[in-house]
Order: sequence, then structure tokens, then C-alpha cells
Amino acid sequence: MEYDPIKRRLGIVFNKTIWLRKIFYKLLDLLLLRSWHVRRELISWSAAQQGEGQVLDAGSGFGQYSFYMANKWRNMSITGIDLKQEQINDCNQFFSRAGLNNAHFIYADLITYKKTAAYDLILCVDVMEHIGEDLIVLNNFSESLKKGGLLLISTPSDKGGSDVHEHGQESFIEEHVREGYNMEEIREKLKSSGFSQIEASYTYGIPGQISWRLSMKYPIVLLGISKLFFILLPFYYLAVMPFALLLNCIDLNFRQRTGTGLLVKAWR
Repeated sequence: MEYDPIKRRLGIVFNKTIWLRKIFYKLLDLLLLRSWHVRRELISWSAAQQGEGQVLDAGSGFGQYSFYMANKWRNMSITGIDLKQEQINDCNQFFSRAGLNNAHFIYADLITYKKTAAYDLILCVDVMEHIGEDLIVLNNFSESLKKGGLLLISTPSDKGGSDVHEHGQESFIEEHVREGYNMEEIREKLKSSGFSQIEASYTYGIPGQISWRLSMKYPIVLLGISKLFFILLPFYYLAVMPFALLLNCIDLNFRQRTGTGLLVKAWR
């Protein structure tokens, strides 16, 4: 499945006004279960912070999480980095128009980007599965964090996280370089990169997997087949969203023994 053409179509629609862009972010926060898990961890982290701070959004994409953090934490300086210059330009323009001057975006490669002891928090959502040289990136994260700083990662697990459930099966998401992380594998890689404390938990258990198929996979498949589905999309979501949101709540509030996603916290 090629996401970029669909992303561009959505970008064209939701970039027409500031309010449409904000609605887009709200929809992503609502639809994406990983956003539920990530925002809960961000709230927990921010509750313990005092004064100003520096945050790196490593792989900022559309700017969804940077918007959430910049809007909530006016005393924090948010730096978003991404490999797509068009998204960097787009985010800088939007955040300036939205009056969020505590966030800026730069073009950078995580394989080479590091700033010694610069950040209190590094957020990395749905990025590590796209990078073959992950140990280099984790070392860069470790060097870039202040002592006691937190690295928060959301990434697919090896339990079907790229919608791959059998050996030899093709991923639903073509851009992934690995099917997903084994929990112990990512723990060991973080330890070898200098992180002193590591916590990892599964997300997207059975409730989350059903919700993901209803709210994300099936609509994306249909949009890839025909643009006409844009017309039917609101009616589709009106029918499935109550069930998807209930399933997301269950996934968020009950510990999952296994799942297709991993939420990893590592302290420097």
C-alpha cells in the first residue's frame, strides 16, 4: 500500500484553512490509537516538568504531535525534523499562521542528526520501522538527550505490526524496512545505546487491531481503489466510529499481553 499519494490528497483538502488543518489534527488524534497512547505518556511526562524545556519531534511528518505539544506546552521549545522538505515547509508555514512560535521544523536525517545533551524529551512515532540503521539513530538519540531525559518511541511490534502475520507475507505498508520489533530486541538495542532505564509495553492488542482495521486499513484500501470513496467516507465513519472508539478505550485502559504495537520509554 502506497500511502504518499493518499497523504498528498488529504493534505490538499485540509491545508486550505487553519481551521481545516486543526480539524485534521483532531481527526488523527481521534482515529489513531497510537495517538491515544502517546498523548497519555506526554501528559504524564509534562506533569513532572518544571520551567522551560527542549523537545525533539524525530520524524515530525504532518506535525500532529508537534502541534499537540506546542499548543499545550507554551514554555517548551519544539523542534521537528523530517526527511521530506515539502512537509518541513508546510509545517513551518502552518505553525507561523497559527501563532505557535514555540515550534519550528528543519530538514534533517536521523542517521546523522545529533545535538549533545540538548533535549529533555525526544518523541519518535512510527519512524524506527522505516530506518535500517536503527542502532545509529538510537545512539544519536542517547547523545542528544540531557541526563535524565526521556525517549518515547511508538513503533510496530513483531506480532504483526506491519500487518504481516506469516513468513513471506507482504506488508500492508510498503515503506517499512522491518516487520516490527521484538520487545527484547529493542530493549537490548537501547541498553547498548546508553539508556539506563527502559520500559516497554504492547499496544494494539485484539481490541486495537479490530479498531485499526475498521478506522484506518479498510478506508485507506478503498481510497486507494477510487477517489469516489471520499464522498462515502463520512457516512462510513458515522457507522463504525462508536465501535472503534470503544475498542480504543479498552486497548488504552487494559494492559495488553501482546499486540501489534510497542510503546517504549527509555531514560538517559
